[in-house]
Amino acid sequence: MSRQRLFGPLFSTSQMLEVFSDEQRIQSMLDFEAALARAVARAGIAPAKAAKTIQAGCDAKHYAMGELAKEATAAGNVAIPLVKALKAFVAKNDPKAAEYVHWGATSQDAMDTGLVLQLRESLKIFSGDLAKLGDTLAKSAKRQAGAVMAGRTWLQQGPPVTLGLKIAGWLDAVDRHRERLRELKPRVLALQFGGAVGTLAALGERGPKVARALAEELDLELPAIPWHAQRDRIAEIATALGLLTGTLGKIGRDMALLMQTEVGEAFEPGGPGRGGSSTMPHKRNPVGAATMLAAGVRVPALVSVMLASMMQEHERGLGGWQAEWETLPEICLLAHGALARAMEIAEGLEADPERMSKNLKMTHGLILAEAAVFALAERMGRTEAVAIVEAACREAAAKERELAEVLLEDGRVSQAMTRQELEARLEPKNYLGSASQWIESVVAAHRGARK
Repeated sequence: MSRQRLFGPLFSTSQMLEVFSDEQRIQSMLDFEAALARAVARAGIAPAKAAKTIQAGCDAKHYAMGELAKEATAAGNVAIPLVKALKAFVAKNDPKAAEYVHWGATSQDAMDTGLVLQLRESLKIFSGDLAKLGDTLAKSAKRQAGAVMAGRTWLQQGPPVTLGLKIAGWLDAVDRHRERLRELKPRVLALQFGGAVGTLAALGERGPKVARALAEELDLELPAIPWHAQRDRIAEIATALGLLTGTLGKIGRDMALLMQTEVGEAFEPGGPGRGGSSTMPHKRNPVGAATMLAAGVRVPALVSVMLASMMQEHERGLGGWQAEWETLPEICLLAHGALARAMEIAEGLEADPERMSKNLKMTHGLILAEAAVFALAERMGRTEAVAIVEAACREAAAKERELAEVLLEDGRVSQAMTRQELEARLEPKNYLGSASQWIESVVAAHRGARK
C-alpha cells in the first residue's frame, strides 16, 4: 500500500488506482452477490424480500479491509471471508434472508465476475482516453506534416521524413489498439457462474435460468459454459494491454531520443517542476517518456505471468488462478499510466524546426545519397550511378565537403545534369516520397473510425 501512495501517481493514474483499489475489488464482488440474490429471486428460489435485504448488505463500507485480508490468508482467497461477513451482516436483520447469500455460487464465481466488472470500468477509461489521444495525434500529424527532419535507421541518419509522418505512425498503431480493445469486450466481459465444478448442480434444473438472469442483472455476456479453468479471456486483455504498452513505449523512446541534447528536435511539454534535476539546473528530462518506457519494460513480464497461468488443473486451478489476482490489475495500472503520459506529451508536444533543419545539413548532403543514385540512374545505368555516388560519398565524408560539389566534379555527372537539377534533387523537402499521402490516409482512417 505504501508503494501505491508514493509511486501510484507516477506510474498510474488516480482513475485506474480507484478502479483497482481494495475497496473497489470488494465492492465488485459484493455487486456480484447482490445481483445473484436478485437473480435467485427472479428464478423463484428466494423471496424478493430476501434479495432486498441481501442487497442492503452489499456495500463495501460495511466491511473492514484489514480483517478480510487477514482472514483471506488462512482461507486461501478473499471471497470466503467476505461471504461469511455478508451472511453475518444480513442475518442481523433477517436470518432467513442470510440463508440465500451466495446461493449456488463458489468463491471463484464472485472473484472472477468481480474482476470482470472492474475490467469493464477500466476498458471504458482506456477506450475514452485512446480516442482522445488519437484525436490529438491526428491534429498534430497534420500540423507537423511539413516539418522536415532526418529519418533515422539503426540510430543513424537516413533520408528525410517529416515529424508529421512519425506522429502518423504513432496514430495508426494507437487506432489499432482501440480496435483490439473494442473487439475483445464481448469475450472478456462475460459472466463467471458455475458453482463448485462448473455444473451449477446445486441449482438443479434452474441453473441456466439463474445464470441468464444473473448475466442480465450485471449486463454481462452469458458464456456458453463457465470458464473457471479456461483463462484465455483475461489473458487476452492482458496481452492486448501489453501490446498497447509496447506502442506507448515506442512513442516514449522516440521522444526521449528527439529530446537528446545532440538532437533537440522535439520536446515534451515543459513547466515549473517538470523534468528538472536535483543537481543540474539546465536539464529538461523526458519524464513522461521515462514512465512510458518503464511500463514498457515491466508489462511484458507481467503478461508472461498471465500466459503462464493459463495451464490450470482440471475444473479449478491451483496457483495459476492465484497468480492472476495482482498481476492483471498491475498491468492495467501501468498501461494507463503510460497512456496518461502519452496524452500529456501529445497535447503539449514542442517542435524545433530550426534544429531539424540544422541536423539535416549535418552530413553535408550524405543523407540524400539515395536520391542522388536515383537521379543519376535516370540518365545512366543504375550500376554506374551507384558506383559514382559511393565514391563521392567517401570523398565527401573524408573531407567534410558537400556531396553535390563532389558529384559535380565528376564529368559523367556534370554531363548528365545541371547543378540546378542536382541541387533540386538533393533538397530534403523534395525527397519525401509519399509521406504526405500516408499522413492524409492515416488521419482519414482515424476520423472514419471515430464516426
